[in-house]
Amino acid sequence: MPDETHARAGGRRRWWTLLAVSTAQLLVVLDSTIVNIALPSAQQSLGMTDANRQWAVTAYALAFGGLLLIGGRVSGLLGHRRAFAAGLVGFAAASALGGAATGPGMLFGARALQGAFAALLAPAGLSLLTTAYTGPRERGRAFGVFAAVGAAGAAVGLIAGGLLTQYAGWRWCLYVNVPVALLAALGTAFVPHAPPLRTGGRLDVPGVLLSTTGFAALVYAFSDAEPHGWGDPKVLALLGAGVLLLAAFVAVELRAPHPLLPMRVLLHRARGGAFAAITLMFVAMFGFYLFMSYYTQTVLGYSPVESGLTLIVNAAAALAGSMLIAGRLHGRVAPAALIVPGLVAAALGMLILTRLTAETSAVLGAYLVPALVLTGLGLGCVMPPTAALATAHMRPHEIGAASAAYNASQQLGAALGTALLNTLAASAAAAHLTSAGGTTAAAATVHGYTTALTVGAAVLLGAACLTSLLTTPRPEREPGAGPEREPGHAAAEPEAAVAQQVSRT
Repeated sequence: MPDETHARAGGRRRWWTLLAVSTAQLLVVLDSTIVNIALPSAQQSLGMTDANRQWAVTAYALAFGGLLLIGGRVSGLLGHRRAFAAGLVGFAAASALGGAATGPGMLFGARALQGAFAALLAPAGLSLLTTAYTGPRERGRAFGVFAAVGAAGAAVGLIAGGLLTQYAGWRWCLYVNVPVALLAALGTAFVPHAPPLRTGGRLDVPGVLLSTTGFAALVYAFSDAEPHGWGDPKVLALLGAGVLLLAAFVAVELRAPHPLLPMRVLLHRARGGAFAAITLMFVAMFGFYLFMSYYTQTVLGYSPVESGLTLIVNAAAALAGSMLIAGRLHGRVAPAALIVPGLVAAALGMLILTRLTAETSAVLGAYLVPALVLTGLGLGCVMPPTAALATAHMRPHEIGAASAAYNASQQLGAALGTALLNTLAASAAAAHLTSAGGTTAAAATVHGYTTALTVGAAVLLGAACLTSLLTTPRPEREPGAGPEREPGHAAAEPEAAVAQQVSRT
C-alpha cells in the first residue's frame, strides 16, 4: 500500500510538471508572434517610427536567441525547478512592464527582458520534463503534449493577437501573460525538486561571450534582412560576424574543461539530425505563417481576427499530430518514422498553395484547409521526436545545454525563415510585376507568395532526406566493436537513474 501511495504521488507530481512546463512553452512560443499583430496599434499609440518599430519584435528575438545557452547553464547551476520558477516570475514582470509602456524605449526594454527570462525558462522547462518522464510510454505522451503546445503556440499567438488587439487593446497582448505565468509559477510548488548540479568548474566566460554575441548577430542579421535585403552591407557584416563568432565558440568549447555547450551534444549523429530537422521545419513554417497572414488579409480581404481564426485548423491539426500520432507512437517506432513523414506532409501542404492565383475560386475548401491540415500534422509529428532525441541519454549536467541548443535551433530557424521567405516573396513579386505585361499588383503578390512557398517546400523535402540519413539507426557493428549509441534506441544512461531519484523526492 505505501508503494501504491508513493507511485500515485509521483504520478501527480509528474502531471504538475507537464502542466507547468507546457504552459511556459505556450508563453514562450506565443510571444514570438502575438506582438506582430498588435504592432501597428502599438506604433500609433506610442509614436514609434517606421524605422524603429521592428525593435518590438527584434528585442525579444535577440535576447532570447542570444542568451539561451547561458540560460541552460544557469538552469543547471540553480536547479531546474528554481530556474524555471524564476523565469516565470521574471517573464510576468517584464510582460507587465511592457503592457504599461509609456514610450518606445520602455516597450523595447521590456521585450528584451521578456526574451532574457524566456531564455532561462525554456531550457529549464524542457530539462524538467526530460528528468521527470523516463519510461518510453509516459515519455511519449508527455513530449506529445509539450510539443503540441509548442506547435500550436505560433498559430495561437496570431489568433490571440488579433482578438486582443481588436477587442481589448494592444497592451493586453502583454498583460495576458501575467496571470498565466504566475499561475504556472505557483504550480511549480508541486513539481519534483531538481537539485543544483555541482560541476566543480568555473563558468565558461569565453563561451558565454562568443555564443551570446554570435547568436545575437545572426538573429539581428536575419531580422534586418527583411526590410533592407540580403545584399545590404550591414546585413552582410552581421552575418559574417555571427558565423565567425560561432566558429570561434566551437573552437573554444572543444578545448574548454567545463564547456558551456559540450560538443557531443551537437556532434552525435542522431541528435544532430534532430537539430537539423527542427531548424529547417521552423524555417519553412514561420515563412508559411507569414504567407497566411498576408494572403488572407491583402488578397482575400480578411480582417486581422478572421485571418488569425483561419489558423485554428492548423493548430488543431498540430495538436492531433503531436498527441494522437507522435505521442502514442513514441518508443514503438524509430524517430525517423515520425520525423520524415512529418516533414514530407508539411511540404505537400505548402505545395498545394503553390497552385493559387489571384483569381482562384473556392480558396478556403480547396486549398487553404488541406494546406493547414497537412502543415499542422507535419509540425505535430516532427516536434515530439526531435525534442526527445535532442535530450535523450544526456548526462545530468548536460541536459540544460541540450535543451538550450534545441530551443536555439527553433529560434534561429524562425528568424531565418521569416526573413528569407519574405525577401524571396517580395523580390519575386517585384520581378513578376515588371516582366509580365498587364499583370495586376494582386497577381504579382500571389506569385511572390507561391515562389516563397515553393522554396519552403524544397527546404522541408531536403530536411526529410537529411534527417532520414542521420536519424535512421546504423547497422550493428561487428561483435567487439561496440555499437554506436543512438538516442531513442540505446539503453538508458545515468540520467535515467537521476530522474527516478528526482521523481521520488
